Amino acid sequence: MKSLIVSATEFEIAPFLSRFNLKRGINYMGTNQVFILITGVGMVATAFAMGQVLSSPSFDFAMNAGIAGSFNRSLKLGEIVQVMEDCFSELGATDGASFISIDQLGFGTGMAHPIPYQTLESLTSTITQAKGITVNTIHGSEQEIAVIVQQLQPDVESMEGAAFFYSCNKLGIPCIQIRSVSNYVERRDTTQWDIPLAIHTLNEQLIQLYQTLYEA
Repeated sequence: MKSLIVSATEFEIAPFLSRFNLKRGINYMGTNQVFILITGVGMVATAFAMGQVLSSPSFDFAMNAGIAGSFNRSLKLGEIVQVMEDCFSELGATDGASFISIDQLGFGTGMAHPIPYQTLESLTSTITQAKGITVNTIHGSEQEIAVIVQQLQPDVESMEGAAFFYSCNKLGIPCIQIRSVSNYVERRDTTQWDIPLAIHTLNEQLIQLYQTLYEA
């Protein structure tokens, strides 16, 4: 089995890498190949890095792992979600105070979804499912937050997720996006964030998944 693990920063998946003694690039767990791709932050960096890697022979599946901000207050800090729908929420045009999505303009779609992989589906069936948006600028204005919630009703936001799905979709690679909630989307106040907890729970989930996949 060949799998691709994609993360914006090495920091986000460092405990997972340490647990299995993995490094960037090609690794092996027994006869299984695990490719670790650290893209850098943002959708452009993600799409470019994935384009470089996906030009080589295909993977059985790809996984995007990272932290996220949550619009949904019913999600706890440190809770793991599986993003089942993502969106390039800024892709479109403005007309005065109104936003016109790329879909409404007729130039394609801003929506992106995972391609199911049966083995992973059975292992992640108990993870909370969520709706995501992918942004260039993290929301920190009450007015803008209210507008995006009204427009799209997202649960979480990241800076890479939809670009990851887009890249996998273009090449037909089964994919999954798993994120851990590090903060609530609100006026920026890092004292209310819990990144260490989010990193801990994210990596616990990754370790459990890979132990089940490759060490059973």
